[in-house]
Amino acid sequence: MAKRKQSRLAYGVVKVASYFMSKFIFKRKFIRNELKGKNGPIVVIANHECSMDFMNLIGTTNKMMTFSISRSYYDTLSFRWFLDRMGMIPKQQFQSSVKDVAKMVGAIKRGKILVIFPAGLMTEDGKSTPIPKTTPKFLKLLNSDVYVAKTIGTYFNNPKWGEGLRKGRSYLDVYKLFSKEDFASLSDKQIGEAVSTALDFDAYEDQEKYLIKYKNANKVSGLENVLYKCPNCGEEFTITVKDKNTLCCTKCGYEERADEYGFLHNDKKLGLEYRHVSKWSKFIYDDLKDKIVNGKETQISINANLQMIDYNIHKFVDVGDAKITLNQTEFIIDGVINGESKVIKVPTNSFASLPFKPGKFFEIQSGDDIYRCLPKENPTVVMKIINMVKIFYELNN
Repeated sequence: MAKRKQSRLAYGVVKVASYFMSKFIFKRKFIRNELKGKNGPIVVIANHECSMDFMNLIGTTNKMMTFSISRSYYDTLSFRWFLDRMGMIPKQQFQSSVKDVAKMVGAIKRGKILVIFPAGLMTEDGKSTPIPKTTPKFLKLLNSDVYVAKTIGTYFNNPKWGEGLRKGRSYLDVYKLFSKEDFASLSDKQIGEAVSTALDFDAYEDQEKYLIKYKNANKVSGLENVLYKCPNCGEEFTITVKDKNTLCCTKCGYEERADEYGFLHNDKKLGLEYRHVSKWSKFIYDDLKDKIVNGKETQISINANLQMIDYNIHKFVDVGDAKITLNQTEFIIDGVINGESKVIKVPTNSFASLPFKPGKFFEIQSGDDIYRCLPKENPTVVMKIINMVKIFYELNN
């Protein structure tokens, strides 16, 4: 297998950029940094609070690091050549081809520091998502010392549902979790539990401890696409934003106002107060799970525009329309794609979640094909579909 050569010049350019971002935007502070001065081969597993977390991680060591990144993201960028020079390894989220795995194993064999984000996606509500069940076997395959890079606070710097960066303190805790010798005596279950515990987080619980002010932390436009169900009247898709800082229900008048720390306040005293976005989100998730378990909601169907990557221009382009149905075992894509009628079935038992943008789209991979689905009637339904995927994964596994 050909070596993936890293350019010190390319890496150095990004490292300089990461220095300024971590200093002036993320205002990073280390709790501890046990990776400093260490040489590879090393695997670093990291939690994922925002899309720019890797910029905070680059400064943990003077050694060049090799990052695994989303393939669909990589394939739609015009500067892929630069990422190649950085030594980044693209892979599809929640799925790994033999080729992808071989590249990561090759990086370890060459003595690199390999950084992976097991959860695959940055959080949409401040709460960590489950790691894939294949993670323990993958770590055993890499057979290297494993370090944790636990980020605290970057969710508020760059929330998935929002736009732009918000200045404010973040913390980074880097420590050794396993030595490669530990794998001989640890079961997959023990490894999975240790990794899940190490990477588990709730950004709002952390914020209660650190109480950091973030620029524009009280701006919640976009959050209505995550918190789509009213906790007072129980209606779905009635939550809107007013005055940029208040979530309100158009049916019953329930309101929650955000403050400079990102916490929510029920000033009207109508219904319960959900101070943490993560707790409101959990209410939505638990309510939906209860309906699924009790057979009240067993599937969901939507009409969507479909897009796929055009590899000549490296962009997602329109390819047709389809009815998308999700049940506990599969996605069914039934429509016209590139002028041809197709019915595509994709098993979902291995998907802990899917790549998505709240209120915009979600992506389904079938083999090497990635279908970006954009709901026609109600884009806010994206979050409900993602919640159903997570619930089905939980029930199936």
